[in-house]
Amino acid sequence: MNLILLAIFSISFLIFYLWRRKRYEELWKYIEAIPGPKEYPIIGTNYSMHHTAETLFIRERNLTKEFFPLYRLWTLNEAVVTVFTPEDVESVLANTKHNKKGKLYTFLQAWLGTGLLTSGGDKWFKRRKILTPAFHFNILQEFVEMLNTETDVLVKNIEKLCDSPHIEITKLITDFTLNSIGETSLGLPLRQDPNCNQYKQSVYDYGEQLAYRIVRPWLWVPFIFQLSSLGKKNRATVKILHSFSTNVIRKREKNFNSEAISYSGRKKLALLDILLKARHDGADIDEEGIREELDTFIFEGHDTTSVSLCYTLVALANEQDIQEEIYQEILSVVGDSNAPSFQELGELKFMERCIKESLRLYPSVPLISRNAGENILTKSGYVIPKGCDVNIYIYDLHRIPEIWENPEKFDPDRFLPENVSKRHPFAYVPFSAGSRNCIGQRFAMLELKAAICGILRKFKLQPVTRPEEIIYKADMILRSSSELNVKFVRRK
Repeated sequence: MNLILLAIFSISFLIFYLWRRKRYEELWKYIEAIPGPKEYPIIGTNYSMHHTAETLFIRERNLTKEFFPLYRLWTLNEAVVTVFTPEDVESVLANTKHNKKGKLYTFLQAWLGTGLLTSGGDKWFKRRKILTPAFHFNILQEFVEMLNTETDVLVKNIEKLCDSPHIEITKLITDFTLNSIGETSLGLPLRQDPNCNQYKQSVYDYGEQLAYRIVRPWLWVPFIFQLSSLGKKNRATVKILHSFSTNVIRKREKNFNSEAISYSGRKKLALLDILLKARHDGADIDEEGIREELDTFIFEGHDTTSVSLCYTLVALANEQDIQEEIYQEILSVVGDSNAPSFQELGELKFMERCIKESLRLYPSVPLISRNAGENILTKSGYVIPKGCDVNIYIYDLHRIPEIWENPEKFDPDRFLPENVSKRHPFAYVPFSAGSRNCIGQRFAMLELKAAICGILRKFKLQPVTRPEEIIYKADMILRSSSELNVKFVRRK
């Protein structure tokens, strides 16, 4: 009986596969012309099911080198083309017809719903309009004092450990960025929340589940995924993530209700307050919508900044002369004791160039994806057909030797104005680009500057982990599966 059912399913699937191929024959004509790795019938190019998250990351780097400036992957009836040249990246990101996110983002919807990161069309436009005031200049100015306070806590936590041979910095930095999000954009202290550690672990778990699912096409089918053991684990992970964000909303709602009258008199509000007020004023957003945006921002606001700060500290520990130059700039602009002001953080120009160089080498989000809203003629003459997903590996774009001489070298002078002006504007996109660029990029830069300022005024960083020793793994974020260790030495 089982064999009969299997045979019926296989024949039905084959008929469906052939029907889809015939229906979208024009699309596949263009895709099959694009170079790519060896393929097999039906399963296409994604036949290496044994990949770990680490080997999957390596596979993508190897494909970049072999097929530059673009290649295609496909399996079943799904195809994706990966592009690398700045000209092709501009064709995708600068054209609003390609604003729809790629199918990869549907794997995030169990957690993030259809919030700002994953939604499209009118819903995305409305949400972006609601949230934009949360990153107004005046709001960012108000955040500096809170960021300085959280930096002081981080520095004290490092002091407790700095007599050890080295410190694995990931947990300390993640705590700092999550607590900073709580104090600024959420208006709630998260430090004493007993669920914080479980939440952070669940973010990592979700990324690992995503990487596992990507190279197993049968798990792309929703009902198969839901019946699988991975689907069961994923639902448990999402339950923890949603419970955390829902609890944050409930806590803030209590204050919002009691402060409702005063809200109308305030010109600028933090992110969660903006969402609550929008619902209160009748905007097109309900409780689930608030949670979608909160989940998106807590994740993107703490995790991306956390990995960026970690890699920057590792890089500076390995670049003693550059680290010293930043320190001297801090002394010159801020002094050795005062907390930096918003204006002073803006004057730390050399530090900013170093952060930009770190984001070049270690982009927090190494991959973004769009769906082609119309045919795209690439620089190399190939056509990416309408309806096909287009991947942009920012990690590889930022390492093209013809654009970035000696690309593995940490060189902040790449971001001197005269050097920036010579480069294609889409050669460097750590926060994406175009209308769907990262809404919180100015907040992230402010947080990174405040943290680096506080750390370097107290400590000299010495190398333990070398950049060439870092082992990356495929994830939503540029995640390291190896430890990131730094030696912190108190300054006299």
